[in-house]
Amino acid sequence: MGGIEVVATDKRALNEFVELPYQLYRNDSFWVPPLRIAVKELLDRRKHPFYADAEAEFFVARRGGRVVGRIAAIIDRSHNRFQEENAGFFGFFECIDDAGVAEALLTRARQWVFDRGARFLRGPVSPSTNYECGMLIEGFDSSPMVMTTYNPPYYPALMDQVGLRKAKDLLAYLSNSAKIPLEKIERAAARVYKKTGVRVRSINLKDFRGDVERVWNVYRAAWSRNWGFVPMSKEEFLLMGKEMKQILKPDLVLIGEVGDRMVGFALALPDVNQALKPAGGSLFPTGLLKILYHQRLIKSVRVLALGVVEEHRASGLAAAFYATLVRNARKLGFGDCEMSWILEDNVLMNRSLEVMGAKRYKTYRIYEWS
Repeated sequence: MGGIEVVATDKRALNEFVELPYQLYRNDSFWVPPLRIAVKELLDRRKHPFYADAEAEFFVARRGGRVVGRIAAIIDRSHNRFQEENAGFFGFFECIDDAGVAEALLTRARQWVFDRGARFLRGPVSPSTNYECGMLIEGFDSSPMVMTTYNPPYYPALMDQVGLRKAKDLLAYLSNSAKIPLEKIERAAARVYKKTGVRVRSINLKDFRGDVERVWNVYRAAWSRNWGFVPMSKEEFLLMGKEMKQILKPDLVLIGEVGDRMVGFALALPDVNQALKPAGGSLFPTGLLKILYHQRLIKSVRVLALGVVEEHRASGLAAAFYATLVRNARKLGFGDCEMSWILEDNVLMNRSLEVMGAKRYKTYRIYEWS
C-alpha cells in the first residue's frame, strides 16, 4: 500500500496516537481539542473500567517516518454477550485524506478483531456507544457539543472507498429554549405527569452516588432493546458520573419517580466544549484559567440521555421530561439546546422533537465491514 506501515503502539507511539488530531485539525476552526489528560485516561487499558470486560489495540500508520493515521481495534465482550453477536469495533479513527492510508488502518483493525472471533467490524465507537461514537456525515458548519464527535468532510468518502457500508445513522436536533412554545408543551407535560403519577425532581448532590446508582438501573432497563446498546458496568457508570459532576447543573438532571421507584431520568449538560476550545487541549500553563473563565460564558446545553422504563414509554413521559428540561434551561439562561443522539428509526422520539420545533442539524453514521 505505497510504503504505509501500520504498527501497534508502544509508549512512544501511543503519544503519537494521542497527538495526531492536534496536527490534523490545527487549521480547522470547528474542531474542539480534547484535554490530553482525559484522552490518556480513556486509553489507559490498565486503569479505565471499560477495559475490565474488553480488550483493545491501538495502531498508528506511518509513511516516510511520519504519522498519517491512527485507529483502535476493540473487542467488547460485554456488548457481544448482551447483543448476542460476534462484533469487532474500531474507534479513535483519524486519517489524512488518503484512501490507501484509511484502507491500511481499517484492514489492520479488521484482521485484529477477526483473529479474536469477530465476524464483522463496526464503528467508529470510541470506545463504545456510551462514549463518542459515529462519524459526522452532515452538519460540518458548527463545532460539536459536549461528548459528540467531529471529523473532516472527507472521512465518509474514505469509508465508502474502502468498502464500509452504513449500519445505522444517529441524529442530532437543535432548538432554542427561548423559541420553544413553552406554555403549550408544559400543559402537555402536566397532563402526562398527572396521568402517570410520576413526580419529577432534580438530582440530589448530597446523595449523588446513591442517585447515580439508581439511574444506572433505569439506564440498563430503558436502553436494553436499543440497537447497539452495551450496558456499562457500575464502575464505569460511576466514573462517568463523577466526571460529569464537575460540570452538571442539578436542575438539568431530572429523575422521575412513582413512590420510591425511579421510572425515568433525563440528563442535559452545559456545552463545556465552549470552554475547552480556548485551552487547546492542555491544562497548563494557562489552559485551566481559560477553561474557568470561559465556563461562565457557556450558553448552550446538550440533552444527551433520556430514559423511561418500558411500562411508561408510550405515555408521553419522555416528551414531558424534555419540556421540563427546556423550562429549566431557560431559567438558567441557556439558549441553544441540542438533543442527541437519536437513532434514525426511533420514530416516537424523532416525531416528538419535531413537534416541539426542533430541527435536525447533524447526522452521524455507524459503519460496518464484514
